[in-house]
Amino acid sequence: MGKIYSSIQQAHTEFIEHQKMFFVATAPLAAEGHINLSPKGKDSFRVLSDTQVAYMDIVGSGNETSAHLLENGRITFMFCAFDGPPNILRLYGKGYTVLPSDTNWDELSSSFKLQMDTRQIIVADIYKVQTSCGFSVPLYDYLGERDHAKKWAESKGIDGLEKYKLEKNLVSLDGLPTALKLNYKN
Repeated sequence: MGKIYSSIQQAHTEFIEHQKMFFVATAPLAAEGHINLSPKGKDSFRVLSDTQVAYMDIVGSGNETSAHLLENGRITFMFCAFDGPPNILRLYGKGYTVLPSDTNWDELSSSFKLQMDTRQIIVADIYKVQTSCGFSVPLYDYLGERDHAKKWAESKGIDGLEKYKLEKNLVSLDGLPTALKLNYKN
């Protein structure tokens, strides 16, 4: 059944690379704050080392992950096997947001195929890896990626995306600032 590791093993990396979707969970420190759980897709996740991962984050209706990471750094990733042998893999870490204006952007972004709507890269230093059975996770057939985000971004254009980020991505649901908000102040 479940096992705990202090770092990402090669078998974990192979499992991660096979998955078409993963989930990201963060939360503010306040007990009444909103816990955020987001599904992610595309070819957006990278294992950078046995203790560090990153994913390319695109513009969306909120920016909860960045706000929570700025406040407390806590982040959990979950991968589920929707085909093949059952398995669930969780990565526990301390994360941070990297913006295009940050000095390490060029190095990190070279690991991804950036898109027009790439907002930021979320990086996490992993301190615990957990596997569990996944026996109750249903089987699904992967049909492909949705193109809605790409079409939406193209319809907005670069200036429209920047305006949207200013309107929707500077604070969390609980009013916490995001890395973008701090960046726009400078």
